[in-house]
Amino acid sequence: MELTPDPSSVRVDGPWTHRDVSANGIRLHVAECGEGPLVLLLHGFAGFWWTWRHQLPALADAGFRAVAVDLRGYGDSDKPPRGYDAWTLAGDVGGLIKTLGARRAHLVGHAWGGMLAWTVAALHPRLVSSVTAIGAAHPLAFKSAVKRTSSQIRAAGHLFRFQLPMAPEKWLVRDNAAAVEELFAKWSGETWRSSSDFTETLPPFRQAMLVPGVAHSALEYYRWAFRAQFRGEGRRFTDAVNARITAPVLQLHGADDTCILPETALASVHWAGPHSEPKLWPGIGHFPQLEDPDRVTKSVVDFTRGT
Repeated sequence: MELTPDPSSVRVDGPWTHRDVSANGIRLHVAECGEGPLVLLLHGFAGFWWTWRHQLPALADAGFRAVAVDLRGYGDSDKPPRGYDAWTLAGDVGGLIKTLGARRAHLVGHAWGGMLAWTVAALHPRLVSSVTAIGAAHPLAFKSAVKRTSSQIRAAGHLFRFQLPMAPEKWLVRDNAAAVEELFAKWSGETWRSSSDFTETLPPFRQAMLVPGVAHSALEYYRWAFRAQFRGEGRRFTDAVNARITAPVLQLHGADDTCILPETALASVHWAGPHSEPKLWPGIGHFPQLEDPDRVTKSVVDFTRGT
């Protein structure tokens, strides 16, 4: 029988400090290092705080206070039965910024974390200094592409499969979460996928998915996003985020991203704030922070210093 890991197993040792923070009525686990302006790092689907392990010490060395969080339902953070809607998730991030003692934060988000960063900037603009969206699109750019673009519909096939009850959870954790490695391989660029770093990077992500409650919680993000389109809350969310944000935006996207297609990400400029910069990187897939970590760090440092 396969053993499920304890949630504390995600607290990997390194040049960072692990602690628990109360925000928006739940407990969130964070890893942090450095002092200076707050850079809050938000992971995506099938990830956890450790996806930022390259950026955490590098941002600290550059003079920032870097904090990577396990989002609601992931890693060693609380996994409540509800609260996976965009309103509540944005409240988690806003509450975390305040609890960390900062007036504002530079938000850096990958995939779901990137869409969440866009959302926080729209709903809580006073808390956001800048947004860096990595392998991500604005929520309404993604919504439009899934409705109208056949290539993005195919790329987002998992979104529809994840609406089924129970079966996706079983698929995610089967064979020690082999599905996590399959998705990373499917969505990443060829260079990283073929490297030894890919092989060494994946085991912690697979183990983190096996933490009790994570698979279900991760899927609830997708289920709310899909079902909200047929409810009043979906229309209210569209109205709430359907304006240019006031914070500067940096978009870092892989030209070989097969999950969030480049054209979908680039359509996000419609909602971007002043001095916004989209950058498309050849040879990179859906995980720039892992595939080319030094380039991501330099881009984030240069951008945040200028905002």
